[in-house]
Order: sequence, then structure tokens, then C-alpha cells
Amino acid sequence: MNDEWANIQKEFEKLYPGIELCYQTFSSDSFSVQHKAMAHMIQINYCKSSQIVWEMGNGNHIYLNPGDFSLHTMKDCTNSVLTIPSGMYQGLTICIDLQELSDNPPELLKDNHVFETLLSDKFSQIDHPVFLTGNEQTESIFSAFYNQPEALQLSYQKIKVLELLLYLAKTEFASQSQLSEYQAGQIEIIRKIHDQILMHMEQRPTIEELSRQYHINPTTLKNAFKSVYGTSIAAHIKEHRMEQAAKMLKETDRSIAEIARAVGYDSQSKFTAAFKAFFQVLPRDYRKNHFRTDFKTERPQ
Repeated sequence: MNDEWANIQKEFEKLYPGIELCYQTFSSDSFSVQHKAMAHMIQINYCKSSQIVWEMGNGNHIYLNPGDFSLHTMKDCTNSVLTIPSGMYQGLTICIDLQELSDNPPELLKDNHVFETLLSDKFSQIDHPVFLTGNEQTESIFSAFYNQPEALQLSYQKIKVLELLLYLAKTEFASQSQLSEYQAGQIEIIRKIHDQILMHMEQRPTIEELSRQYHINPTTLKNAFKSVYGTSIAAHIKEHRMEQAAKMLKETDRSIAEIARAVGYDSQSKFTAAFKAFFQVLPRDYRKNHFRTDFKTERPQ
């Protein structure tokens, strides 16, 4: 790494043999990264605030917004350039040495062979950056790396990194064509489409409408979206609709019909069926079990 890293603050913590955590604060518009190509080293990068664009030496790109995270080998990121549009970035990186971890996995992962049978095979097959957008479960994992009492911080870090590995063990990574097939401009369009849909969940634009609005081929839109976010537009947005609905059930006293419309369902019955299929519980029962009393008002449910 070169002198351009002068405006970077780093805080390292070794959690287990082969697993190291690094908190990062970048104060720079852009800088380059140079190191040896290490295919046995996996990086998990989580964006806490701002945005970062990582242009790999092989032509692949990583675009991370708050809550997003990515995986790649340290073979991919050698001779790469990071751009920070706002000039300030906060996040964390978890480095995993596959060789060291294979010889001595964490005690809690030994009995169920999670690392040997799932994570090792999955990680060893990563030949391009993998993008994963944040959800309620991943945010609960990553947020716990921050703002813990000093006496408990290391314990939280060790527990949460294992929880993250277990989450990744059950997550399907996109196996489609590499992101290098898509130009940076196309990936940026996909990001804009993604943000537009999440900002206006009450709307349900079709693929054709989005392709006309953003001047992108419908097939390219669908394939590029899956490569960036790891799943189809429909599945990805449905997950966000359900998570937003769950948040509203917990934190507001809006009626279920109102919440259904707010997340894009014109029928309460269709919303109820979709919510039950996703969370295995009816919306009214979810609210009964999770409603936060500090948000409660006098208005009846």
C-alpha cells in the first residue's frame, strides 16, 4: 500500500487464527491499493456510512452503499483503485485466511463442519466480487461490531463474526457471469434503479417501464441486477418490501391495510399471504409479538 493511504485510520483486531477484523475510516477522494495477489485470502467489506466504488485491476467493480457488503479474494483487489464520492467513508473489513482457518477452525464451527463442508468450498469458488445488500438480519450482525462497552467489545466481535460466517454458509452467491461483462455506467444505472424502487415501494414499475426510463435493454437490466445484487429484481424487492412492512408493524400504529399499500400491495389479503409466506406468521400476530410500546399512540390498530 502506498503513501495515498495517509488519510486512513485503521484499527485491527485478531479474532481467531485466520480471522482478522479491521475498522476503517477513509478521508480521501480516491487512492490506489497494491499488494501481492493472494487467492487464499478472502475479504468481507461492510459499508457503514457514505459510499465507496472499488475498481479492481481486472476490470470488476464494487459499489457499496450503507448496509451493503461484498466478498472477494485478495487476488482480485491487487492494483485496484478506491473512489469515495463524498470524500469520507466508514466501514469494516474482515480478512479470512483460508489456509490458516482450515487447519484451526473456531471451536464452535468444528462439530458441525460448517467451515470445511460449506464455507471452504464456497469461498474457494469465488472468482469475482460478490455483492450482498444489507437486510434486517445482516444489519443486526454488522451493527453489533460498533458501539459496544469496551469490556464486552471483543466478545461481541468474536460472536458476530461467527454469526456472519453461518449466515454466509446458507446464502447462495450469484454464479452468473462476472461483473466485468457490465460497464461501470450500466452498474451505476442498476444502482439508481434499485434506489428508486426502494424509495417508492408503493409503486410497482415493470421491467419494460424501467428499461425505457433508464435506456437499458430489459435483458441486460435483469442480468446485471442479478449480478450486482445476487438475486432477481422481483425476489430482491420482495425481501425489502417484507422487511419494511415488518418495521412498520413494529414501529407504527398504521393499519395493516395502510402498510400493505405503502409497500406496494393493492390488496390486504395478498399482502397478508405474502407476509405469512416470508415470515411464517400473520402480520397481526407479528405486530402483537414485536410492537414497540415507545412508538404506540392512542390510535387503535
